[in-house]
Amino acid sequence: MRRIILILTCCLLGTVLAGCEQTLRDAAIVAPVDPPGGDPVQEPTDVKYYPSDEPVRLGLEHYNRGSYGLSQRYFKDAVEKSPKDLTAWIGLAASYDKLRRFDLADQAYAQAIRLGGETVQILNDQGYSYMLRGNLSAARRKFEKAYSLDPGNPVIANNLELLNGSRRFIERPPNNQP
Repeated sequence: MRRIILILTCCLLGTVLAGCEQTLRDAAIVAPVDPPGGDPVQEPTDVKYYPSDEPVRLGLEHYNRGSYGLSQRYFKDAVEKSPKDLTAWIGLAASYDKLRRFDLADQAYAQAIRLGGETVQILNDQGYSYMLRGNLSAARRKFEKAYSLDPGNPVIANNLELLNGSRRFIERPPNNQP
């Protein structure tokens, strides 16, 4: 019985968190881009092993399980070991979002942008962060910017649909009449 409840809970969480989780999983395979005028991000061909590899793997594993406190610890360890690890910064930001530590999430997103620029993934994740906070206008701006860069991205389209549903849900009739 516990296993069935666990499976159902995971399915429900997977559906609700699809927007942020998918982009976090994609982060593990996206090659970072050198920012203009900044220090280059280490490329996989430069070294065969990064000190942050194991903490990032564990961070992703715990994030996907819904253990955001543990994922935050592992991603924080990863960025301390490899401060130029874009995946670790994005994972740390997403973990902070789930822990509702938006101040720290904003700092982690800012560092990720310094390393890799405003990527579709970061814009989408920031939009999701603003949506979690209830700042729907800022969320819409981030999602639309991400969508303009990648109009065929189903994750962004899904997040825009969630946002549109949220806006319809909170709209009130004129003159506050029921």
